[in-house]
Amino acid sequence: MCQQPSEKQINDLVKAGLEEDIGSGDITTRSIVSANQIYRAEICARQNMVLCGLEFFKAVFFYLDPEVRFSDENFADGDVISNETSIIKMKGRGVALLEGERLALNILQRLCGIASLTREYVEHARPVEIWDTRKTTPGLRVFEKYAVQCGGGKNHRFGLYDAVLIKDNHIKAAGGIFQAVKKVREHLGHQAKVEVETTNLEEVKSALEAKSDTIMLDNMTLDNIHEAVSFINGRARVEVSGTVTLDRLDSLASTGIDYVSVGALTHSPKAADISMNFTEIPS
Repeated sequence: MCQQPSEKQINDLVKAGLEEDIGSGDITTRSIVSANQIYRAEICARQNMVLCGLEFFKAVFFYLDPEVRFSDENFADGDVISNETSIIKMKGRGVALLEGERLALNILQRLCGIASLTREYVEHARPVEIWDTRKTTPGLRVFEKYAVQCGGGKNHRFGLYDAVLIKDNHIKAAGGIFQAVKKVREHLGHQAKVEVETTNLEEVKSALEAKSDTIMLDNMTLDNIHEAVSFINGRARVEVSGTVTLDRLDSLASTGIDYVSVGALTHSPKAADISMNFTEIPS
């Protein structure tokens, strides 16, 4: 079950997004559409996709028009939607629908894009798990990581506060892998799970000697990954990271690694193609 962003997180983003886009009001719409004109709108998929962000989409219009109504709600986040499918229909004040259109679609299209890309990676990688990273859009992390879940992927740490990941600069600052792990254990206790980033077999050996719980193989060749997995031999979980593309997943899936982290899921997804079309209802 995917953990949706909270109502507060959704509302905070709605308010910030509308303030940025509308400001004191949409001068085009308010010049053309009277305040009480009622419209219908239909939201359609223009490609195959995984749906994500429907509650945020609706929240934009509820904020602008508490009387807005939605119908034909046949889908939920995580559902696979086919091209030319009507996702949802709505009825409300034309001013609200037009002023909220861009923000609602921007988020919906981005989250559907992330969920859809994640699903591609998940299907190529089985049985290896697909995990995301912290390479997210500032202010949108909880939404983008939710989209990864909707696509079948898993969340790595949400921030610097909830998991230990010792990276190259930490290792340099500590004077080595063993020293870095030792300092973390001293500071957080031996129950803390520790992951260490490595770039070669010597570093893998050091991370294992330091009793790391997870060892990241960063930007390694396929041969080096096989060698590292063989050496680790189940004594730690194994993550692969760096330049992980769809065409590499088939070969990675057979190496014996546990999961792959993919920054591209959130830092460079293509927005899904979704349209919103209006029809006025005569008053």
